Amino acid sequence: MELSIIIPARREIFLTRTIQDILENIEADTEVIAVLDGEWVLPPIPQHPRVNVIYVPKSIGQRAATNLGVKLSKAKYVMKVDAHCSFDKGFDRKMIEQMKDDWTLIPVMRNLHAFDYKCYKCGWTQYQGPRPKCPTCGDNGKVRMKMVWIGKKRPQSTSYCFDSQPHFQYFEAYKHREPYLTDIKTGLTESMSIQGSCFMTTREKYNELNLSDEDYGSWGNQGIEVACKTWLSGGKVMINHNTWYAHMFRTQPGFKFPWEIHEKDVQETKKKVWDDIIGYKLSNQIHPVSWLIEKFAPISGWSEEQLKQLKKG
Repeated sequence: MELSIIIPARREIFLTRTIQDILENIEADTEVIAVLDGEWVLPPIPQHPRVNVIYVPKSIGQRAATNLGVKLSKAKYVMKVDAHCSFDKGFDRKMIEQMKDDWTLIPVMRNLHAFDYKCYKCGWTQYQGPRPKCPTCGDNGKVRMKMVWIGKKRPQSTSYCFDSQPHFQYFEAYKHREPYLTDIKTGLTESMSIQGSCFMTTREKYNELNLSDEDYGSWGNQGIEVACKTWLSGGKVMINHNTWYAHMFRTQPGFKFPWEIHEKDVQETKKKVWDDIIGYKLSNQIHPVSWLIEKFAPISGWSEEQLKQLKKG
């Protein structure tokens, strides 16, 4: 087995469709390990020789569920993906072909148009989000979810960073300067950070760097965690422009996350992650985080004074 795709899932109505999409598009020796964290999934996942389903009766959280999937893998590579994604044809083969053992590799990220709501009384439709009431005929009982499942070609995200808070950021400015402009001709570019919904490493490196530290909590800041653990231990975070995945974003108010998220817990996770990064406490760390910031500078949200204070400790 070359690659295990690990999908931590809780209350994910698109998990079965995500797995179907993976099976339709893989071209390498790839398997799926889906970890059902505390709840069975509907619609049920059909039996398939390349799909392994693990059910955990009591929720253990996203990081722990991901780690459980990795423990059950025997593959050289592991790829963590969210349970609401679609994929390019041959994405697994294209990732394996470009992979190096000290890298964290990410495909180009698109936005997934997973579904619309349609009123089957008057025909009114609305883009994905919380379930609406039809504004045309006022009938809520006839509004149904209609599957679309299209990886939109725009936008395509290929560069990420974080500010001094730290907050995740899309790093648009980096795409307009060197070395990005030269590197993109090779199909591979460096990225300061990642978004977190899809990343691939060797299984050995995943375990060595503890890329989903359960002490940080169930959910949050995994993109910064993975990126800093990779870069600051001497590896690289790379974007593979030769393939893509599409991720469904829950951006509208009222669009619930599958895991219970409390702001206090999210802030505690952020503090733990950042304290370890700036405190030089990461596994196999050989660089301070100031090295990473200077490597990608200038970065919005990082002033010279903030960097100077960071260096002072």
